[in-house]
Amino acid sequence: MIILFNKPYGVLCQFRPVAGRKTLKDFITQPGVHAAGRLDADSEGLLVLTDEGREQHRITDPQHKLPKTYYVQVEGEPDEAALEQLRNGVILNDGMTRPALAARVAEPGWLWPRDPPVRFRKNFPTSWITLVLREGKNRQVRRMTAAVGYPTLRLIRHQIGAWTLKNLDPGMHVKL
Repeated sequence: MIILFNKPYGVLCQFRPVAGRKTLKDFITQPGVHAAGRLDADSEGLLVLTDEGREQHRITDPQHKLPKTYYVQVEGEPDEAALEQLRNGVILNDGMTRPALAARVAEPGWLWPRDPPVRFRKNFPTSWITLVLREGKNRQVRRMTAAVGYPTLRLIRHQIGAWTLKNLDPGMHVKL
């Protein structure tokens, strides 16, 4: 079984309760499923859960190179040189990232308001990029955009392989 879940901002990717914090247990009641990968509490979007160990491994193992697509709001307006750095791979403290697909895009029309809202500063414009990764280092997208000079303000995973958020509102899930 596969469950697609639109993880809201602030939710922890675990079923074990944590005092004062929302976890997957607050949204997913299906017993025996586990998250195939993680999103940090500050990130939003698609999380795939499954009760099949092989499927979980296939989704998370970088050897399978399953693409993961992110919409990223960054501080500033990345130029072509910064995007090219992301495309070629970025040196992080735990090594070089694999090459990524990176492009500037308009703010997604399907985007929901975030609670709490992203901080805005009048003198610093923001913009949106898409990143497609085929690996999953800890907080990788945030570290990559910061490394090229454009810190992440909002991070939404939209797609894993062929699975997308579709029309799932934050906190909603669908069983496949």
